[in-house]
Amino acid sequence: MNVQLDISACKKKQAVLLSTLELIKEHGFHGTSMSQIAKNANVAAGTIYHYFESKDALIKDLYIYVKERLARAIINNDNEEESYKERFITFWISQCNFFIENESSMVFLEQYINSPYYKLYPGDAGELFKAHVVTFFQLGINNGYLKAIDHELLSPLIRGSIVSAARYHLAGNYDFTTDKLYEMALVIWDGIKKQD
Repeated sequence: MNVQLDISACKKKQAVLLSTLELIKEHGFHGTSMSQIAKNANVAAGTIYHYFESKDALIKDLYIYVKERLARAIINNDNEEESYKERFITFWISQCNFFIENESSMVFLEQYINSPYYKLYPGDAGELFKAHVVTFFQLGINNGYLKAIDHELLSPLIRGSIVSAARYHLAGNYDFTTDKLYEMALVIWDGIKKQD
């Protein structure tokens, strides 16, 4: 296999994914066409179908791609030697910062979660996300750090606070410093921690 061709193929696939991400932020799922994606990614329309059999497959893969990027951002800041509380706060701040720095990813995830795609492809959060982020919360519940809340309820509670903070910052309503994000994460922690 020619390594140079393989690298070029990876770059084209990533260009398609990133192009789709930006266009969906601007036009939504239905307002984004495959021809727009190809033009914006600077690839031939047929190139997209080499990697993705349909627009639905592209959107599903984009969801996994974004979740994996989010998971890496969280994992890179995690320190297993810290207390669970501090790890949770770092997790919350890391995800909020990721959304502030990657607004298109935040907008895409919110659209995806509130669309039929989420129901059509349950459990497709990406291996890295499932292995590290989902298990982190299960660890908190199993070890008595968090209230025994169904993860289906815990997830939107935490995600909602993160998305709201990121949106507030991006709208220019408030310039969140790390200290302010820490304060917000602490409020969420106080709400979900298991009471002593």
